[in-house]
Amino acid sequence: MSRIFPLLVALLQTTILLGQAPPPEMPSPFPIQKAERDSQKTQATHLREAFEQGHFHGHFRSFLMATDNARQLSDYSALAVGGGLHFSTAPWRGFSFGIGAVFTYNLASSDFQAKDSVTGAVNRYEIGLFDVRDPVNRSDFDRIQELWLRYQWKKSRMTVGRQSLQTPLVNQQDGRMRPTAEIGAWVEINKIKNTRIAGGWLWKISPRGTVDWFDVGKSIGIYPKGLSPDGIPSGYAENLTSAGVGILGISRHLGKHINVQTWEYFVEHIFNTALVQADYTRPLKNGHELLLGLQVIHQDALSNGGNADASKSYLPPGSRSNAFSTRAGWQKGGWQAVAAYTRITSDGRFLAPREWGREPFYTFMPRERVEGSGDSHSITGRVNWQADNKRLRLEAMYGHFYLPDVKNTALNKYAFPAFNQFNFDVRYRFGRPLEGLQAQFLYVWKGRLGDVYGTEKYVINKVDISLYNLILNYTY
Repeated sequence: MSRIFPLLVALLQTTILLGQAPPPEMPSPFPIQKAERDSQKTQATHLREAFEQGHFHGHFRSFLMATDNARQLSDYSALAVGGGLHFSTAPWRGFSFGIGAVFTYNLASSDFQAKDSVTGAVNRYEIGLFDVRDPVNRSDFDRIQELWLRYQWKKSRMTVGRQSLQTPLVNQQDGRMRPTAEIGAWVEINKIKNTRIAGGWLWKISPRGTVDWFDVGKSIGIYPKGLSPDGIPSGYAENLTSAGVGILGISRHLGKHINVQTWEYFVEHIFNTALVQADYTRPLKNGHELLLGLQVIHQDALSNGGNADASKSYLPPGSRSNAFSTRAGWQKGGWQAVAAYTRITSDGRFLAPREWGREPFYTFMPRERVEGSGDSHSITGRVNWQADNKRLRLEAMYGHFYLPDVKNTALNKYAFPAFNQFNFDVRYRFGRPLEGLQAQFLYVWKGRLGDVYGTEKYVINKVDISLYNLILNYTY
């Protein structure tokens, strides 16, 4: 861990530089930003005025990450800095235009090409700050993140081009330097009272931790691919064909306390996933509130799973999986406590391309997933508190994740042992003169519950590990 301290010095220097930026109002660095919403309120009378009344917004980000693996296994660290600049016009006759670019620099890091001397494994977490496909690259991480044309009518709109979506299975998963983005056509309809309909067709994806754009089939397999059900390395990377992803989501408020949403993901030639989720919030006495939630997911393989050669398909033809997740909690003022449980049945492995987004389960904890497992149980508890002024937020989360045996590859794609995990997350938003600056510290510890048969390849970058994350965000 001694090599982390020089990175801390560099991070403090970065903090000083960010603190010198002017303190305008802080928007989110994600697609539906305050600046963009403001630009939509002003209707231009001609095309030139649409650009003159447009809005610029941007962000800077500094990310220090370190991995402390067990015993004699390799440790890693990295410091990344970067940012983005975005522009959107005011609407003219319902049309608006947006463009945005992001960039990242590797200020210091471990050697991502080096293999662990015991297991032969390579880095897992820090490389995601840069380009997982090019571990040698240390500087060229720029990407046109947004490039879209939008038409808006009343409260509805359609967007075509490069954009970053936020849905249960295709989402930004912005736990590194830049979020996942997509190219496609996306429609949001808000004409029915208490109902929101969203959907579209995507034909290219640029996953988090990459700089290139990929056809839908080629985008699956950029991250670690795990094992096929028969235990050999999965061969679907760069071997899947698909015309695109069709998504349809409907969200509706039923009375004052219940919200129900349904989502359908049709990945042509590969798989179909359906999700239904219901959330219930019930006010109690003296400002207390009851929180309940239920989520059900069903997945089926389509056609031949992406390739006629079974060794190169994403999932076996005819396979399916089922999962459900539930939560119960309480909140009052700035306090919230939630317990959650997820069950993936023994029908098959639940698969969701990790390149496209994080999994939607109530038990999800940052820095790990149960995607790729079947016949698994996850149990988590979470407590968070937020100060009255909304500046300071603390969260502690603990979970047990009971996965099949590491040798049961039919139900454990990544040969991941059962584990327990603890997260501690601290976030602080600065006021003037540093308004717009937010700091976050995330500590993650993962222990081992399952048998690893004395084999360190089941341990490195998986369990018996501590992860340190120190992040600075400045938005304007």
